[in-house]
Amino acid sequence: MPASTPSANADGALNGQPEPGRKSGMDRFIDSIEWIAAFFVGIVALNTFIAVLLRKFFAVSIPDYYDFGRLLLGILIFWGIAATSYRGTHITVDLLWGNASPKWQRYIDIFATLVLLFVVAVQTYTLFDKVVTTYNDNVLTYDLRLPNWPFFAVAWAGDCSAVLLIAIRTWRLIFTPELMAEPKLKAVE
Repeated sequence: MPASTPSANADGALNGQPEPGRKSGMDRFIDSIEWIAAFFVGIVALNTFIAVLLRKFFAVSIPDYYDFGRLLLGILIFWGIAATSYRGTHITVDLLWGNASPKWQRYIDIFATLVLLFVVAVQTYTLFDKVVTTYNDNVLTYDLRLPNWPFFAVAWAGDCSAVLLIAIRTWRLIFTPELMAEPKLKAVE
């Protein structure tokens, strides 16, 4: 028996399971942003592992290890915001949401996503200012004298991706909630 396409009922709850199959271009784009965030997790871990290994066994340090770690961690944070914002898998307090009806859960989700969109959009604006300021001030790493602004620019691109994904999430929550099918959580008892 083929899976039915989920649809929202009068209470705002989703009926049916999503059809397995080919992902849309938008879903592939969303997945690629999540893979970029995962890539930066790997780079930060590799940087730390190699630095510790070299220092412990060979008494050698990577030039600008600390600066690279700091800058890569900033990139990781902003791409991580992008990855978690769309899926809604970030830390949440669902005490009110878990006890609401499906209709009100959807309204709470829409309101919370709009607030998140506003906050991250303002953050993106201020981070762009930081990229420009870092470029104009010619801020460099300590050992290799590499400019910091490209790292800030990559972090800003992650923040822009977060704004885009939150906007997509908002659109889907409002107009196509069946595309946002998520496992139901039981209320706290």
